[in-house]
Amino acid sequence: MSASDRALARPRRRLPAALAALAALAAVGVVTVLGVGTPRPAGLDAPADEFSAERAYQHLRTVAAEPHAAGSPAAERVRSHLESTLRGLGLTPELQDTVAEEAGQLSGGAGGATLARVRNVVARIPGTDPTGRVFLVAHYDSVQVGPGGNDDGAGTSALLEVARALTSGERPRNDVVLVFTDAEEACLCGASAFAADHPLAAGGGVVLNLEARGSTGPVIMFETSLRNAGLVEVFGRAAPYPVGTSFAVEVYRLLPNDTDFTAFLDHGFTGLNAAYIDGAALYHTPLDTPASVDRGSLQQHGANALGLAREFGAVDLTRLAADGDATYFPVPGGLARYPGWLTLPLALLALAGVGVLGWAVRRRGRASWPRLAVGFGLALLPIVVAPVGAQLLWAAITAIRPGYATLLDPYRPLWYRLAVVALAAAVLFGWYALTRRRTGPAALAVGGLGWLAVLGVLLAAVAPGGAYLTTLPALAGVLAGLVALAVRRDGPWAVVAVTAGAAVGVLVLLPTVVLLFPALGMAMGGVGALFTVLLGLAALPVVDLLHPVAGGQRGMAALRARRRGALPALAALLGAVLCAGTGLVVDRFDAAHPVPTHLMYALDADTGTARWLSEEADPQPWTDRYVDGRTRIGDTFPVFGDEELRTGPAEPAALPPPRLDPLSDVTGSGVRTLRVRLVPQRPVRFAALHVDPATAAVVSARVDGREVRVDGREPFGVVFHAPPAEGIEIELRLRPAGGGPVRLRAMDASDGLAGLPGFRPRPPGVGIVGSHSSELVAVARTYPL
Repeated sequence: MSASDRALARPRRRLPAALAALAALAAVGVVTVLGVGTPRPAGLDAPADEFSAERAYQHLRTVAAEPHAAGSPAAERVRSHLESTLRGLGLTPELQDTVAEEAGQLSGGAGGATLARVRNVVARIPGTDPTGRVFLVAHYDSVQVGPGGNDDGAGTSALLEVARALTSGERPRNDVVLVFTDAEEACLCGASAFAADHPLAAGGGVVLNLEARGSTGPVIMFETSLRNAGLVEVFGRAAPYPVGTSFAVEVYRLLPNDTDFTAFLDHGFTGLNAAYIDGAALYHTPLDTPASVDRGSLQQHGANALGLAREFGAVDLTRLAADGDATYFPVPGGLARYPGWLTLPLALLALAGVGVLGWAVRRRGRASWPRLAVGFGLALLPIVVAPVGAQLLWAAITAIRPGYATLLDPYRPLWYRLAVVALAAAVLFGWYALTRRRTGPAALAVGGLGWLAVLGVLLAAVAPGGAYLTTLPALAGVLAGLVALAVRRDGPWAVVAVTAGAAVGVLVLLPTVVLLFPALGMAMGGVGALFTVLLGLAALPVVDLLHPVAGGQRGMAALRARRRGALPALAALLGAVLCAGTGLVVDRFDAAHPVPTHLMYALDADTGTARWLSEEADPQPWTDRYVDGRTRIGDTFPVFGDEELRTGPAEPAALPPPRLDPLSDVTGSGVRTLRVRLVPQRPVRFAALHVDPATAAVVSARVDGREVRVDGREPFGVVFHAPPAEGIEIELRLRPAGGGPVRLRAMDASDGLAGLPGFRPRPPGVGIVGSHSSELVAVARTYPL
């Protein structure tokens, strides 16, 4: 008997069995994908105690009417709307007006600090018998070039609607505190100020942070505090549309990304962080308008926040602590979860189960030990080849469409995502068609499950929250294989068993494939391809039904069988090509979907020279008119660090540099204490002061009376966002290097290139990249003191 005939299931009527199995898996897939979709938005006539996306949208149109970076007049108008809305709900909003340092090191001068003047809006809904406090958090500032319809106008507007719903019903048991933070985009300084200094933050509590990094898609609970089992249990039962995975939490903990939630975690709070992330091409750009906001995503954001606020507002928060993290993932109708301590035992059980299945396969004569070993080795090939192929595919697409390189994701990425999935399927099907006849279906099936089990053990060791992705499909595949071996191979029950095992793989892995693409972007499409292949390995016995029985065939019959076996791979490969081609046709740059460009302007007041600067590695034709070389400008503009930028000559503009006023100068015990005031001479977003390390080393520093971090291993600098008109007082304790003056480099930065000499507005089809430095106008001057 040929090896190809030694399958776990061999129904008499192969084609009907294959069609039935595929139809069943497709149905499971559709239900699974719908389970991570967004709900229908509620209208203006929704009941008063429910969340309505349309009611929230009325606020959104005001909040995101224009760009409103921290410190801008537009931010003042947004803040006024927040305060008047909260007062209209019978609450007493409070303004926290203070200076705070960043929660981390996002944008400060190397070895120095970043600060901001922040104006947080805080309102408390008092509880009837508090056991703690629940904090609902969103930031109301936007980036400098975009109105922030999604980031974070959606979160801000959702919280206003949540506040309305909460105040229209019974009061909660616990205090519910609404925190609208300032300067999140600049430095997370608003959240840092509240968590560190506000009286309501004393003693900590449970934080629910609402964010967005796109314009559509499901709201994902992507970050939690440590020991999250109690939080996840509440999330699973109280959020009406719970979407979240412990795998996402593990991945996010490894990334250097921060939100306001980071500041709360740094000060001992517990809680959950949620965002919708699809449609990321609009992120931080002028296109992030209220019109771009998906009402379904807004509905899910607000409905989940309201449900969680009510539940956390009702439970005894002192009993919420748990000993460890939970493993959880979305399933149709809710959230599956189990204790994290089960992770390693389940992974080891899956690995042992694959060994038992291999033994059973050998005992039934379906494969020998050498064939099982070969099957395990060969199963590694698609795991490696598919991700590499996906990355090569995207490299080819970006070579055709270079503008994609500066986008988090294309404007319309669906066809490209389907191309990656189809390519991964082509690799899997092609690999299976080439190896099936000689190695045998049973050996390959066990080999595929073996890699799922091995990956489960590895994940259990390094990222426990992600181990379920391979452990559970491996366990299901083992059970399905044992059942298939125990019943008649040519009867229907063997097909039912392997289909049920594959259905678990679809249920567990398909949401991950769907969510990973917007999370990581097409530049990391290989990760989506990897999990697509893992899903395919979990379903190999069903894949086998697509192939004819080739046992004992010779000559033309064998050739026809091999050709038929190659059809799935060829069809998937054709699908990949067609999807990629359709993506290139459908997702063209135009006025509504402009190619992103990046440009800045820097004026050195010492020399009277100016230059254009760009972060584009391969400048677009529009940008190329301004830049013609590469350079590092950290010596004259230290805030940019050592990054190499594109640069070109520019005509000097009549822009005044910031003024540096000496206030006091005292030297004692070899330390010079220099107190100065940095005063911008024009409306700016931030001001900065850097000490030339060749003239002095900074021992300590105070900004606006606040001690700030000093890293003696790096040149010292201070970046201050939203500086007041009267300027910033800075005190430096220095050890001079030599007998010359200390050189201080003062710089400030505004936004908007319009009106600069030599600048021509972007034509239709050319847009602005979502960067905190886009459209920056910097002016710097050196002061020797």
